[in-house]
Amino acid sequence: MLAVVTFVCAGLATALELVPPYLVKIVIDDVIQSKRPEMLPWVLGALLGSYVLRNLMSSMRVRFNNLLEQKAVHALRMQVFGALQRLSLSYFENRSTGEIMTRVTSDTEHVERIFVDGLEGLLTASLTLVGITIMMFVLNWKLALLSLLPIPILIVCAAWFTRRVHGYYAEIRKSVADLNAYLQDALSGIKETIGFNQHEYERQRFETLSQTYSQNSLRAMFLWSWYWPGMVFVGSTGTLLILWHGAGGVLAGELTVGQLVMFLSYLGLFYTPINEIHSLNHMLQHALAASERVFEILDTKPEVEDRPGAVRPVERLRGAVEYRHVGFGYRKDGTVLSDVNLTVRPGERIALVGPSGAGKTSLLKLLMRFYDVRSGAVLVDGHDVRDLPLDFLRGQIGLVQQEPFLFNGTVRQNIVYSDLSAGHERVEAAARAARAHDFITRLPDGYDSWIGERGVKLSVGQKQRVSIARVLLKDPPIVIFDEATSNIDTETEVKIREALNDLTKGRTTFIIAHRLATLHDVDRIIVVERGTIVEEGDHEALMKRGGVYAGLYEAQFKI
Repeated sequence: MLAVVTFVCAGLATALELVPPYLVKIVIDDVIQSKRPEMLPWVLGALLGSYVLRNLMSSMRVRFNNLLEQKAVHALRMQVFGALQRLSLSYFENRSTGEIMTRVTSDTEHVERIFVDGLEGLLTASLTLVGITIMMFVLNWKLALLSLLPIPILIVCAAWFTRRVHGYYAEIRKSVADLNAYLQDALSGIKETIGFNQHEYERQRFETLSQTYSQNSLRAMFLWSWYWPGMVFVGSTGTLLILWHGAGGVLAGELTVGQLVMFLSYLGLFYTPINEIHSLNHMLQHALAASERVFEILDTKPEVEDRPGAVRPVERLRGAVEYRHVGFGYRKDGTVLSDVNLTVRPGERIALVGPSGAGKTSLLKLLMRFYDVRSGAVLVDGHDVRDLPLDFLRGQIGLVQQEPFLFNGTVRQNIVYSDLSAGHERVEAAARAARAHDFITRLPDGYDSWIGERGVKLSVGQKQRVSIARVLLKDPPIVIFDEATSNIDTETEVKIREALNDLTKGRTTFIIAHRLATLHDVDRIIVVERGTIVEEGDHEALMKRGGVYAGLYEAQFKI
């Protein structure tokens, strides 16, 4: 409806644009030359009325067009963001956050501009061209034909400009994304910059990227600086032709002065929409470069998605996990896991240990279907995880990462992220079980304290406990701890260990840890090396065997 109203207002404004030249012709021929001054007030009143109505229609067009524009850009942003939410983890691991942000914000705005402003401008310019062309041919077809002579030159130049400038704008959009990606990274790592006193180095990196962006923009602007005046000049030659032949027609008595002035007025209006179309072409090339980046997101299919007919088998899983001849690699030419076989009973606590890059984290990513196996299968309660709906599967698993991510909000908002319907009593109970309640109540606003971006106002141990509280509130049958007690002091570790003991009771638990001294209470230790399981058992049995685990333990404690 907004589009229809916008186009109607544009059409009325265009029609009213054709009235003043005709009224000026009446003033010259019928009022001045025919010496009929009594007509002047009426003609001037009609001229004033046409100006008022034209500008009123233009004002309404701009108003409705802006409303349509914002609705369109909001809808497009939501589509792009929704598409991002559906994409697999691999998409984000292979792209910088700043680059993705540029696509959602800046690139989306450029796409919206051509779809809304561009279409509206093209319609207005087209209607103006059609109306003025008809008026010129009705008035004098010979002069009208002369006015069309520059058009082929304008078309050829527009085609040349389009071919040249499109590549420039593709480079501009890429340089904008690179600049934003760096800026996001630099601001996230400001502590390291301050700590290592690398302000000048970072300033130089930013300057290099900013300079690249400026140079790419200048290339397009330089081309436009020649193209736009050139098009105006070519259009001006049409005016010269009309003056030449029109003046001769007036002297020969074929035209009145008023008719020539009216024709020249229409001619001025004729080349204005042509120049607007050239500007739209300029805008279009910028938008096309941006749209390629936006629609790349919309067209990307998730590597991991629900299979057709996937259904929830039960309300809650028991937590039996099995890896059956699992093979996996992040790249087609590389293998991370090879023929992994592992069976875990419901409620069993499993520790995964091994050298860095052995495949421990990859095993758990396959369990949560961040990635899909290349061969074999991962089963939960006998169900292939690929046959379960993604939201159901991930709803059954709680994850505490080595560096838990906290959102820029309050403590409460971060805890309830796992269950947005939870009330204060449940939130506090989860915090108490996570040994987080005491430090939360000492914060300025308690559970409503703002903790900053990534929880910057909290210590590492405090963030760990908030993340544990979040998982406790979720109450999943399967829990994953990825280096959950690394990089913290002994006192904080004790509190976290107590929280973990409460959380893991009755839940299938996977723990990845390099601090092997913390693994005495697990039911089984699984040793992973070079993408396969090489040992399993409890701590004492593995130490007696004197294999890979014993070597890791002795190297860590220098026994």
